[in-house]
Amino acid sequence: MKRLLGAAGFLAVFLFLAVLPVLATERETPPPTETGMGLVFRWLNFAIVFGVIAFAAVKWGGPYFRAQAEETAGKIAEGARAREAANRQRDEIQKKLAGLEDEVKRLRVEAKRDAEAEAKRLRALARSEADRIEHAAQMEIEAAGRAARLELKALAARLAVERAEVLLSKEMTPEAETALFRTFVAELERSVN
Repeated sequence: MKRLLGAAGFLAVFLFLAVLPVLATERETPPPTETGMGLVFRWLNFAIVFGVIAFAAVKWGGPYFRAQAEETAGKIAEGARAREAANRQRDEIQKKLAGLEDEVKRLRVEAKRDAEAEAKRLRALARSEADRIEHAAQMEIEAAGRAARLELKALAARLAVERAEVLLSKEMTPEAETALFRTFVAELERSVN
């Protein structure tokens, strides 16, 4: 870019110097361009200026414009690759979105099935737990009933003993005690024989 600016500056100075003699002539005399020699110099001046411009264009303009064209082509190719990548990504996302609805339906069905299975499992667990609690309560009731019966028998036995004591104490006289003792001894003698 600096070379191009330098060449443009050089060209401007050269053109200024080439045109300066033409501007310096007086208007009263016939213009030198109308003479034969003026016409040759004009064409010579044109050829020199055109040659310098063509040389500068070929020397610095060609590589500059080639580099710009290559850079632009590279950016276009990069843009095309980016567009293709974006299209592939868009297609993948659309495929995923298309499958997403089916996946959601499948997950809902699966969740419903799992929830029903879990509900059945919890009902069975609650039923077995209720049966276990009922069995434990039944066993406690039976144990309490046995304990109450035993306590009732013990109470009845104690009352019977107390009543028997009362009756015996009333009926037990010294003669009855002696008769009872003799009966006991007689049974002992018989069992020994």
